[in-house]
Amino acid sequence: MEEPPKIQRLSESVVNRIAAGEVIQRPVSAVKELVENSLDAASTSINLTVKDGGLKLIQISDDGHGIRHEDLPILCERHTTSKLSSFEDLQSIKSMGFRGEALASMTYVAHVTVTTITKGQLHGYRVSYRDGVMDHEPRPCAAVKGTQIMVENLFYNMASRKKTLQNSSDDYSKIVDVVSRFAIHHINVSFSCRKHGAVKADVHTVATSSRLDAIRTVYGVSAARNLVKVEASDNDPSSSLFEMHGYVSNANYAAKKITMVLFINDRLVEWSALKRAIELVYAATLPKASKPFIYISIVLPPENVDVNVHPTKREVSLLNQEVIIEKIQSVIESTLRNSNEARTFQEQTTGQSSVSRINKSKEVNLSPIPSGSRSQKVPVHKLVRTDSLDPAGRLHAYMQVMPGGHLEKNVTLSAVRSSVRQRRSLKESLELTSVEELLDEINNNYDPGMMDIVKHCTYVGMADDAFALLQHKTHLYLANVVNLSKELMYQQVLSRFGHFNAIQLSDPAPTKDLIILALKEEDLDSECNDDGTFKEKIAEMNTELLKQKAVMLEEYFGIHIDDHGNLSRLPVILDQYTPDMDRIPEFVLSLGNDVDWEDERNCIQAISAALGNFYAMHPPMLPNPSGEGLLFYKKRKLFDSCAQENTCDSTGSDVVENNIEQELLSEAETAWAQREWSIQHVLFPSMRLFFKPPASMASNGTFVQVASLEKLYKIFERC
Repeated sequence: MEEPPKIQRLSESVVNRIAAGEVIQRPVSAVKELVENSLDAASTSINLTVKDGGLKLIQISDDGHGIRHEDLPILCERHTTSKLSSFEDLQSIKSMGFRGEALASMTYVAHVTVTTITKGQLHGYRVSYRDGVMDHEPRPCAAVKGTQIMVENLFYNMASRKKTLQNSSDDYSKIVDVVSRFAIHHINVSFSCRKHGAVKADVHTVATSSRLDAIRTVYGVSAARNLVKVEASDNDPSSSLFEMHGYVSNANYAAKKITMVLFINDRLVEWSALKRAIELVYAATLPKASKPFIYISIVLPPENVDVNVHPTKREVSLLNQEVIIEKIQSVIESTLRNSNEARTFQEQTTGQSSVSRINKSKEVNLSPIPSGSRSQKVPVHKLVRTDSLDPAGRLHAYMQVMPGGHLEKNVTLSAVRSSVRQRRSLKESLELTSVEELLDEINNNYDPGMMDIVKHCTYVGMADDAFALLQHKTHLYLANVVNLSKELMYQQVLSRFGHFNAIQLSDPAPTKDLIILALKEEDLDSECNDDGTFKEKIAEMNTELLKQKAVMLEEYFGIHIDDHGNLSRLPVILDQYTPDMDRIPEFVLSLGNDVDWEDERNCIQAISAALGNFYAMHPPMLPNPSGEGLLFYKKRKLFDSCAQENTCDSTGSDVVENNIEQELLSEAETAWAQREWSIQHVLFPSMRLFFKPPASMASNGTFVQVASLEKLYKIFERC
């Protein structure tokens, strides 16, 4: 049998080199240790220069308190430190370093040179170290306040380690990441990190009082503007006392990987259990933003933190860490749920230059191209004049429309689309079975072909008072705007059920008077007063009915009727759109007469249909002043002037004629221009987002194909 191997004591150099391999695992480990030493020295400025990913050179300069001349001989010996003197001091340690191993480890795997000066000295000292001892006595030299440490030829005596670290760009990116994390936490310190010989620093921050400013400087504007503040504390004496503050990204932040910056008692650490807990919160709350940006700073009593659990001090052990994780997880979850109520979508507005139009036209290709034939030419009859994303080429671009003075002239299509998209997620609506059934009916009965037309069509212009021209691929359609808007409003009422914003009427309208007005409009013989009493009774009965149903109307549909029977609020069904208030009487009468209040499903469906009809984009009451519609205003002018003056040829009547003409024309022009603006900028963008066209629209004349480019091409080809 072979004898057991002999146990022998390792030499000091071997022990130190093994320990150095644990502490300085790669260049970023040395950088972290050096930055922590500078922070412990109360520095306000830390500058870092790196060459070849840190393998050739790591140079760090700070303006801290420096190192005393008499301490330089033992500066790089193992277990020499100014942070503690006894083991009990470790229980209340507040500094980031305490072992006295970092500089010693670097001298065993690299060439280290230290230049330092303390306050009150006339000159500084420079000394080089190898294997923990000085190469020579400290030499006087010129120096600026603080300390400069140069680590050269890292791992020069560890060939295997050096071979695995040849990717300098990867190591440099890790160094930049560590410096960035320190920079957003220690905001009272300015940081700089650059490659050797580079003019511009990859990290450059100045001392600031705002954490968000530091994050914006280091991680960019997109990260800073999508952060929400989180705070938590646990003052229960039975558990670990802690305070937490930080920032987490909201639903608008999107990234390819998670970024988590965690400091515990100002110490940069990793805590995998907390990271997993926060990732679970994001996966459950914001699935599409599950790669968040997280900055958290936790402050605990030093006696509740064990910092001596990892050679590189990358991890710590906490007392009652399950309680801390649960508390932080709960706070972040509630914060994210509150911040998820409103999302914003950033849009980029591009100039319509000739170059951009050429580029866009090159990208248009509706027919799929087989792989291997990318240069296949599109046939002439398949070319499309425009697409749904490019406003160039629509009819209104060639028409000089002068809308009335009441229109908002500064509102652009991009702004309105952005506003339409800034909507709450209303999936958490009131749980009524009838509402779910009606929504399921919409979702199950839509036509996929028309759905594709609606989502990818281009608005060309209004063909007449009721029909709009739409282009989809190579086809031209006429679409009934009234039918489309009525169905869209109906669907939106059900989708927003119980979650409406309000349109406040400037003057509350008495429902009784509105119903009487609607009855008179329906009665062709309204000038006769024989049925006035009957109309009065109908109006009173319907008013009382609506007052009884006022609570339900307000809670479910946002329609407010007060105790006196006055209508004061209406719901917002589409953002940026207000219905034609001339149709309020018809709407109120419909609520009183056409709703089956006894059956829940029929009641909700009837009210939704009444709202859809009221909010639909009907033609205004006044005829269109363009074209033949202008004759109405001329006849009205002649009739009014003759009725007032009893003559049609007096000079005084001409003045009245002109006043009436201007007033009516101005009102009509404003109403019709406002309607067309709403159709183009509100109705069709909303349809692309929310509308599900029912199958019946394919046969009831809502969509009519009027031209096909392929067929027209064949016709002209014959000619």
